Amino acid sequence: MQERFNRQIEAIAVSDIRQFDSEVSQIEGIIKLTLGEPDFNTPEHVKSAGIQAIQADKSHYTPNAGIMELREATAKYFNEKYALAYAPTQVVTTVGATEAIAASLQTILNPGDTVLMPTPVFPIYAPISQLNGANVLQIDTSADGFILTPERLKQVLATEQGQKAKALVLVYPSNPTGVTYTKEQLEALAKVVTEADLWALCDEVYAELTYTGTHHSLASFAPENTIVISGLSKSHAMTGWRVGFILGPKDFSEQVVKAHQYMVTAPTTSVQYAALEAVTNGKDDALEMKKEYQKRRDLMKEALEELGFEVARPAGAFYLFAKIPNKCGLDSWSFVRRLAKENKVALIPGVSFGQGGEGYVRLSYAASEEDLREASKRIKAFMQKF
Repeated sequence: MQERFNRQIEAIAVSDIRQFDSEVSQIEGIIKLTLGEPDFNTPEHVKSAGIQAIQADKSHYTPNAGIMELREATAKYFNEKYALAYAPTQVVTTVGATEAIAASLQTILNPGDTVLMPTPVFPIYAPISQLNGANVLQIDTSADGFILTPERLKQVLATEQGQKAKALVLVYPSNPTGVTYTKEQLEALAKVVTEADLWALCDEVYAELTYTGTHHSLASFAPENTIVISGLSKSHAMTGWRVGFILGPKDFSEQVVKAHQYMVTAPTTSVQYAALEAVTNGKDDALEMKKEYQKRRDLMKEALEELGFEVARPAGAFYLFAKIPNKCGLDSWSFVRRLAKENKVALIPGVSFGQGGEGYVRLSYAASEEDLREASKRIKAFMQKF
């Protein structure tokens, strides 16, 4: 009898994060600090542009890579903000950053290739790599402050599996840790990437939420080896609009549009016009949100540290990755399940983010200050049991 399903599909699971969020949603009165979902609304001028596009009957197919006006404005947006040098033809508009990641990995991976994945990391890149027949080699960065150092990368590349590496995934500012890379750190990594002739898939969707200094892209130092993934979900509170971008070398852009075309044809037309407004007239829309996120970060970091958690000071995004105090004697799954059941606060277990994540929890502070203060009280009450 023939196998009923694709083996690669059967071998992967639905995200722990989504499963646990669904599980705890059944608890009455729960405060969920689980998903990376901004609690702000899309800016009014962006919503108006989307509405106007619908009213103007912008409801027909667009070019696969997106309307040229949006690609031009997006190239300008990224070039001006992050000192890059992309032409509009090097931009592909996608259905969210998730589709951008999927299309990009499908474009560069062959069965048997190895993808290097510094962990802890958001659990999306490994399943997509595996669906393309690639092997994933996790690199535990917990001993280096959740940063991949050039020395560590060289060590991994020298191993038997590392020698088969085709690509490196870098997520910064990081989900789940909030840690990001300095210009000097990226420049040093870029040298190793180019010497090893690796593709670097850089998910920079949280770039606008960088708190310390300026966000820098690996593409500044290794443009022919770097694929930049971004979108408007976090910067413009547009998670449900599903709009993302791929920026990469010219030869890559010509190939990735094929994978993108056969997945989705093109992004939703009216959404592209809303995105055009966002990158044209909303270049500073994230500033007010960022200011509020910083306040919430400091509030929750202080509260957790008073309770004995070790928290790396996040330089971006809207997450805290906190080490569970030893006195608890609980692994990360036991901790979050008990906290949700007994004191009605939901966090995500660190082990969901791969090697180096066990013993930690991730807290999303993309929630109201009122909810965060109440969550702090409940976590304190829970910790008093130990």
